[in-house]
Amino acid sequence: MNYATIGPISVYLPEKCETVDDLKKEHPEWELDEICAKTGVYARYISAPDEFASDMAVKAAEKLLKEHQIPRESIDFVLLCTQSPDYPIPTTACLVQHRLGLRIDCGALDFNLGCSGYVYGLSLADGLIRSGVARRVLFITSETYTKYIDAGDRSLRTIFGDAATATLLEASETQSLGPFLFGTDGEGADALIAYGRGIRPESLSLKPRHRRRWASSLYMDGAELMRFTNSKIPPLVALLLEKAGSTMEEIDIFLMHQATRKMLESLTVTLGLSPEKVPIQLERCGNTVSSSIPILITNLRNEGGLRHNQRAMLLGFGVGLSWGGALWNDVWNPNR
Repeated sequence: MNYATIGPISVYLPEKCETVDDLKKEHPEWELDEICAKTGVYARYISAPDEFASDMAVKAAEKLLKEHQIPRESIDFVLLCTQSPDYPIPTTACLVQHRLGLRIDCGALDFNLGCSGYVYGLSLADGLIRSGVARRVLFITSETYTKYIDAGDRSLRTIFGDAATATLLEASETQSLGPFLFGTDGEGADALIAYGRGIRPESLSLKPRHRRRWASSLYMDGAELMRFTNSKIPPLVALLLEKAGSTMEEIDIFLMHQATRKMLESLTVTLGLSPEKVPIQLERCGNTVSSSIPILITNLRNEGGLRHNQRAMLLGFGVGLSWGGALWNDVWNPNR
């Protein structure tokens, strides 16, 4: 049987970078030093007005294909994780397949997940490869959350940034990914929700009592997300270790969705981990939703922070409410 292995990853960040100094000039009343100390975010990238999920996805994928000399005809399937698609119809992955010049017998699929999306996508790719449907899967994350956020919305504008990543997953006789575990609690769907962007009008939405101060279509209950993370992720970690027959001490590094510094530090304490095992890298591009874990992996690879024979645990959690975890054995670093 073949299994999926994580190969090279490429990252695309939009041209415009908005720093905390830029925000201080625009909003001197925002107490940004205090905010940044909590979020860990000091810069974010903003997609251009005419730049959308498919554009960023193509740029990330082109970078991957060219830098790593991957033949386009070798791609059997495209997975695209996005919550800001170009259109409700058609599937954005179909647009990406065409613009990349991939084979017409290549599968293409969007899936709508945010903070847990990278772990879900790895599982989907692993299933495609294990079943024999594909040998090479191009897994893309592309998010333009900033288009949902009003310029005056302090709580959201200081956290979220735009980004896209492309990951190559290939067939291997050695299992390096798994086990996987997932969880869902739709009762908390309104903790992070974009109103008025689908078919359902806001007047008929989950909780129309939400009255946002700004014109952002995105609403976030940060306190509820913090509570959710600290209550759901520790049991997930314990179950994942039990399923793998491993212990906490055998995991070398925990690669978590980069939500906010405060949330990650709180979760680190709740799990009883040393901070050295939980890298936090929000300062350069903020919370990039499904792109945050592959960006973290890329940064660590470039900095020598991932080594052969390491065991990593990947954890995604947030909007949905949705969460997922996976073990990644013998972390491979193509930049070694």
